[in-house]
Amino acid sequence: MTPSPLTRLTTPEAVRDMLRQRQEIALIDLREEDAFARGHPLFAAQLPLRRLADDAPWRLPRRGVPVVLMDDGEGLVEPAAQWLQAAGWTNVSVLEGGLHGWRRSGGELFIDVNVPSKAFGELVEHERGTPSLPAPEVKALLDSGADVVVLDARRFDEYQTMSIPRGVSVPGGELLLRARSLAPDPRTHIIVNCAGRTRSLIGAQTLVNAGLPNPVHALRNGTIGWLLAGQTLQHGAQRRFGSVDATQAAVARSAAQALAAHAGAQRIDAATLASWLADATRTLYRWDVRTPEEYAAGHRPGFGSAPGGQLVQETDVFAAVRGARIVLSDDDGVRASVTAHWLAQMGWEVAWLDDTRGLTETGPWQPVAPGGQPWPGPRTHRYQRPYEGTDAPRAAMQAYLDWEFGLVAQLARDGTHGFAVLCPPDAQAVAGTSSSLG
Repeated sequence: MTPSPLTRLTTPEAVRDMLRQRQEIALIDLREEDAFARGHPLFAAQLPLRRLADDAPWRLPRRGVPVVLMDDGEGLVEPAAQWLQAAGWTNVSVLEGGLHGWRRSGGELFIDVNVPSKAFGELVEHERGTPSLPAPEVKALLDSGADVVVLDARRFDEYQTMSIPRGVSVPGGELLLRARSLAPDPRTHIIVNCAGRTRSLIGAQTLVNAGLPNPVHALRNGTIGWLLAGQTLQHGAQRRFGSVDATQAAVARSAAQALAAHAGAQRIDAATLASWLADATRTLYRWDVRTPEEYAAGHRPGFGSAPGGQLVQETDVFAAVRGARIVLSDDDGVRASVTAHWLAQMGWEVAWLDDTRGLTETGPWQPVAPGGQPWPGPRTHRYQRPYEGTDAPRAAMQAYLDWEFGLVAQLARDGTHGFAVLCPPDAQAVAGTSSSLG
């Protein structure tokens, strides 16, 4: 469907300029997930037309934000523009030429989902040389009875589907807080895994950045690499992290806050948060990065649930407006600040709230419009990820890994990412024994 004369057009070049200049923009791809995963701009946020009424209020919370709609000629942009304008969004336009126009203008197309985070993870490994071990070497360590712990950085439900033998579920946002209790002996070898690469790399690099004395490695290529090596995964495992004592929490807090300051993440109080909420010129996202169970037991009003590891993994979902502000909350001073240190390197203006009071609301997060379906709701035309489960063809798994290996080069060609991977600060500074942050 051709946009009506009342619908403004925004050129692909203008979108790229806004991204490079760190201006707020929401580039919304209205197609279903499977079509989206076949090719889209780096910072396109997938919000299908059928979910617009339910999800636009929380994904596009500021009604004056520039919203640029796109499809691939399916006729989705016109009804979406009409609905948004009728619902109060005042700065809605359509990407000139849609996906074809983006490609024709020289714009890079990225396949798969959650691509900004996956590309960032590859850049982290490229810039920092994140240590990793291949699956056969990790299996040999486990089989030999070596002093090693395997920490699975995915969501617990993903871990239960398939896991490394002896692996313990420690979702990525929990790693820095929990690692010392799971490996109190500094000689214990820590292996961090996920299904593919991103959460393994970010998780291992988190512990390296924080100056843990243990040897730390990512499991190279995650459970995909394990399967491709002909090794057997476990199913239905129940091993989860336990409690953390006060000393361990204090050490983790010092390290996390040093990392956040080094990366340029802000430390704010409730008064600053209130002033940001009153700023009608900026989009503000508020996320509680603790576990869903902790969130349900009590959280600050107005904060949604986005466990830290998943927030870093799925920034395109939890922050659809590139250039927005993000404020993070926890109750320990560790998880919000360490998550902020990654988001800041991904180009976000991010702050962590240094105030654990006011955790008064209870119940799980249900971001819905009145009468709507809880997010994410029914998922049709879903993209089948090659790293889900164990039944994907081995050729598809290898092709997925090959694609990830090429993301750094794609980022360079695209030129809009704004990522800045930092050298970690001096180890003594992270440990809190020096005032210098490098």
